[in-house]
Amino acid sequence: MAVKILPVVWLQGAGCTGCSVSVLNAVSPKIQNLLLDEIVPGQQLSLLFHATIMAGQAEPVIKVLKDTETNRKGGYVLVVEGSVPTAENGAYCSIGIHNGKHQTILQSVQDMGRNALAVLAVGTCATYGGIPAARPNPTGCKGVQELFDEKDITTPVINIPGCPVHPDWFVGTVAQILISGLESVEVDHIGRPRLFYGKLVHENCQRRADFDKGKFAEKPGGEGCLYRVGCKGHYTYADCPIRQWNNGVSWCVKAGSPCLGCVEADFPDGTSPLYEKVLFEVLK
Repeated sequence: MAVKILPVVWLQGAGCTGCSVSVLNAVSPKIQNLLLDEIVPGQQLSLLFHATIMAGQAEPVIKVLKDTETNRKGGYVLVVEGSVPTAENGAYCSIGIHNGKHQTILQSVQDMGRNALAVLAVGTCATYGGIPAARPNPTGCKGVQELFDEKDITTPVINIPGCPVHPDWFVGTVAQILISGLESVEVDHIGRPRLFYGKLVHENCQRRADFDKGKFAEKPGGEGCLYRVGCKGHYTYADCPIRQWNNGVSWCVKAGSPCLGCVEADFPDGTSPLYEKVLFEVLK
């Protein structure tokens, strides 16, 4: 049986590369299986461009982008990590030189995004702007969907936020697309897959019983619910308490830190100060 190849282009904008590091540490399946094997029978991914892990550089790899954009319209998936600087025509972030000029991430996301089958915005920087877009945001950083709305780009965008993204959230979304198609991914009002972002952290938190009993920690790492030291789990939607991190070993609250709400659209400005109690009205 012929194998259907799905080309993938992974662009990196303003960020720390933490989402790449997280995804590269995927456990089940491992990243090498995801990229080299038929995770879904008869279908296989082909990663054409990823600045952090590819061996190529300079004009030859920029040519790969241009050839993909031109010759595979509607036939590839674009993954964007990091937010998109838009000030000064995108001058604050470029991915290389093309025809003697800087190829900005702004132009690349627009051009590649317009012709892609779909876009996966990976990490909170790519989805909603994240830390690079925090006030005063001198570089004009924006998330992919906001940019597309401004430029009338109608390519579907699936937001997979997190600072960083959990590898399962990315791998699981890709697997669902391969198995059941793009339309099978049910998203919430800010574009996140409900499969991973459908329940409040507070609902499944191991310290929920402490909250119900009125037992509160007075400092990070203390015993009890971490609400008084800034936990945002009461309005943050993610399955961290169930899935946990580092192959199911721990997660923020289990390690003694309040949930910082990193998967929400207003992170970090709207969730700051990080270690101060939120208004009680949020809990109602």
